[in-house]
Amino acid sequence: MPVRAIPARGALLAVALLGLAGCSYLPTAAVQGVPGAGLFDSPRQFRGHAVTDEQLGQIVPGVTTRDDVEALLGSPSSSATFDPSEWYYISAITHQRPGRTLGIVQQDVVVVAFDGTGTVRQVRKLGLEDGREVQMVDRVTPSPGNERSMMQQLFGNIGRVGMTGQQQQGPGAASPTSGR
Repeated sequence: MPVRAIPARGALLAVALLGLAGCSYLPTAAVQGVPGAGLFDSPRQFRGHAVTDEQLGQIVPGVTTRDDVEALLGSPSSSATFDPSEWYYISAITHQRPGRTLGIVQQDVVVVAFDGTGTVRQVRKLGLEDGREVQMVDRVTPSPGNERSMMQQLFGNIGRVGMTGQQQQGPGAASPTSGR
């Protein structure tokens, strides 16, 4: 008796429809007007401490105090390393890049500078374009001790670890007269 292909095709069609029904969670198109452009784009994530333009409008240089700023915006994300009279509110919109670190889509930094009396002196808003590329130094700080190869590091303790009651030999082991 021949195998009927109709039920197999119906089952395959049902599985395909169920699979496509789950695609409604996929992100929308990244490029407007290009269908499916965002199909494999990762969702955007908001990170940090966002400051709205409305909140910035309430900060008046020469009038607003440090306590007022903290009440309005909350604690800063960071403060200046060598000058605690500058507060930074940092926020970013990121997306996950495949197999790599986070990619930054948009970054905003609000800098609130205070004078000696704790009154706002200046408010600046910086974006991703205001950042500078930092050159990394690939030198290594030397450390005292032995320069051991990878094999010596992996197998260096073989023979040093003994059972309880057996005396260990090698560098770092207690001497018989050390009172141990």
